[in-house]
Amino acid sequence: MKKDLRRPPASDDQIVALYWCRDESAIDETDRKYGPLIYGIAYHILCDKGDSEECQNDTYLRTWNAIPPTRPNQLQVFLSRITRGLAFNRLATKRRQKRVPRHMTDYFEDVAFFASDRGSVEEEVSAAELARHINAFLESRTETERQIFVGRYYFGHSAAEVAESLHMTTSNVYKQLTKLKNDLKQYLNERGESID
Repeated sequence: MKKDLRRPPASDDQIVALYWCRDESAIDETDRKYGPLIYGIAYHILCDKGDSEECQNDTYLRTWNAIPPTRPNQLQVFLSRITRGLAFNRLATKRRQKRVPRHMTDYFEDVAFFASDRGSVEEEVSAAELARHINAFLESRTETERQIFVGRYYFGHSAAEVAESLHMTTSNVYKQLTKLKNDLKQYLNERGESID
């Protein structure tokens, strides 16, 4: 299907309504509006064009299967979470098969504790509660700390990419990430939550 670049993208509510009606154009509209974001998240985790494209397609399939019954409040966040979960699962499989480049091993261990591909209602509630605590933690931090955290753990950018975007040294970003991770673990422990 040829994309009409002159037409503004559909709103999130319109896209969700298309999924709810089982209209296959929902996938085209999702790709039109969020395709680059979905691919970008997958690529920053997998560093492989083919794997990232497969992950992008899997995201569309998973979304199609999830809506309905789920009606996401924030479609971008919903899609991003699905993509990250799928990408980390693919990375874990490659790691088990010893097909992950050596430089990716540290990355996987560093961010895997934030990835989830949850399924049950109880797990969804637990994930929502954890997300609420993480958001509250981030609100208490500086803007720079939030950008470092989100760049690394949400968008999957390397420490060097985060450093470049914030005009910092990579070493300083690593120090900030270590401190943020330790502070977050303490913050969550005090609230009865934990991350591995």
